[in-house]
Amino acid sequence: MTFRKFAFNNVIRNIRLYAAYLLSSMFMVMVFFTFSIFSFHPDLNGNGMSTSAYIGMKVSSSIIFVFSFFFILYSMSSFLQSRKKEFGLLMMQGMSMKQIRSMVFLENMVIGLFATISGIVLGLVFAKAILLLGENVLILNGKLNFYFPIQAILLTLVAFIALFFFISLFVSYILRSNKLITLIKGNEMSKGEPKANIFLTLLAAILLVAGYGTAVLAERDMVINVMIPVIVIVSIGTYLFFTQLSVYIIKRLKTKKKFFWKNTNMILFSDLSFRMKDNARTFFMVAMVSTVAFSAIGTLYGFQSAFIKDASNKNPYTFSYESYGENEEHDVQLINKALQKEKVKANSEHMMWTSYEMSTDWTLIAKESDFNRFAKLIGEDSIEVEEGQLVVVEYPDSSISNTEELMKQSVELKSGISLQPKEVIVSKALPEQYSYYVISDLDYENLPKPIDEMSFYAWQVTDGEEGVFAVSEELYPQLNDYQFKPTEYRVYVKKKQYASVMFVGLFIGIVFFVSAGSFLYFRLYMDLEEDKQKFKSIAKMGLTERELKKILSRQTMILFFTPITVAIIHGAVALTALSHLSEFSLVKESVTVLSVFFIIQVLYFFIVRYLYTKQVKAEVL
Repeated sequence: MTFRKFAFNNVIRNIRLYAAYLLSSMFMVMVFFTFSIFSFHPDLNGNGMSTSAYIGMKVSSSIIFVFSFFFILYSMSSFLQSRKKEFGLLMMQGMSMKQIRSMVFLENMVIGLFATISGIVLGLVFAKAILLLGENVLILNGKLNFYFPIQAILLTLVAFIALFFFISLFVSYILRSNKLITLIKGNEMSKGEPKANIFLTLLAAILLVAGYGTAVLAERDMVINVMIPVIVIVSIGTYLFFTQLSVYIIKRLKTKKKFFWKNTNMILFSDLSFRMKDNARTFFMVAMVSTVAFSAIGTLYGFQSAFIKDASNKNPYTFSYESYGENEEHDVQLINKALQKEKVKANSEHMMWTSYEMSTDWTLIAKESDFNRFAKLIGEDSIEVEEGQLVVVEYPDSSISNTEELMKQSVELKSGISLQPKEVIVSKALPEQYSYYVISDLDYENLPKPIDEMSFYAWQVTDGEEGVFAVSEELYPQLNDYQFKPTEYRVYVKKKQYASVMFVGLFIGIVFFVSAGSFLYFRLYMDLEEDKQKFKSIAKMGLTERELKKILSRQTMILFFTPITVAIIHGAVALTALSHLSEFSLVKESVTVLSVFFIIQVLYFFIVRYLYTKQVKAEVL
């Protein structure tokens, strides 16, 4: 058997251990390849995608590539730690450390080559589906036809073969030559009872509480000022939580005899503090990577929903048009002709918006008849404003409402009578984000000369809605965006603007999350041989199959859900702080994103638990 054949057989024999590493690497290659397919697509550039979005996809490919480097480096280092005993046996058979390094290099290159080729092949298999998904998510004007991405294949192949080569070279170079006895005994050597430092335990709790409190209580611009300090404080607190506070909590639980001696708790908690201490870096990394994924996707999804909702709520009409006199007649005729051309029937109204100077600022005032005509246009109830009465109208869910200021002011008529506001109503009848006054028609005639006037038109479609988009698409480039406002088309434009950002953010978030799950999988399987021996010994004392499954389920659950729970709490706090910064409520979007990730983690847990339990049972029972 040649040395190369020996290295290849090593990979085949350890395929179970390498499975998650191989699949995760394949996934990263496929994601990078997918971005490359979009980047080099001949129909994409200039087909509805902005230059910034196009650059964003290029940058995202770079982020995924850099992250892949650290992911593969960490994964390979973990595997080497789990193979200490194997290296010791090989050294006993006469293999030198130089030969072991060469073997590790060849093994990693075999895995890297297979992962790269498999990732590209999978990308090609799903290319058409991915392009179809891209059409819908990116809201492109035309179709993205399938093409054979030669440039994308070459870039991915060269980039990842080079990445695996340098990582293989680096890992084999830094592989240390431990003493033979250390390698043979491996994890069997006692590490001593883990101890938690009381000061660091308290510090962990204080830092987390202080970081959470500061993030949640900060308002508006203060969120930016405290962002970096909070990230640093919470990061340190998270690391100390896994290394100190968790060990302290487990130690306290072990002192509770009723709890510790109940059923199989003794077996579960006997070495849990060792596991928490050993897994502290993995837990910390998973928690922080998952937090980044939660926060990034939650923020993008939340802001997209908020901005789209804001765009749709700002104007209740199908079309509206504002003018200060320039080209008014021409533009209105243009709109009406476009409606006729597309056979769209609509009711329309026109009024003059008048602005008046008040004690603190200028204010808009509408007369009762105008208000009621526009209210009827959108199906709202009309109002009755008596002579001498002043009503404040507030637009629903407006972020710039000035109702309180208007309630403190008064309107002076030419006759010298002062009107005091006593009532506030909420209405979308006139699409003005600021609050305004409505007075009776008689009082409106007695108002002083306005400081400004604006002509306002609105159309509400009653028939032929299928032609609304065509009308909007025709008129939007011709008319000023500040004057002509096609509500549905503006929502479409907003969706299109954020679609590319969401597409990129979603891919990066998924890569981070899959990597976090892979870290946990690697860590679990590093302890597989130790668990087999432990439970094999305990089984001789009467451990039943049901009890074994229960212990392994709880052990795997703690491993999987401790860092994810911490990450969900981190993500919830981060999204709450961001909602304070933007003044948009992100509760619904945050719950949606965090719930989806949690469900994915639950499914991942059940799959891994089944595979892990099956292997331990095969050895023990």
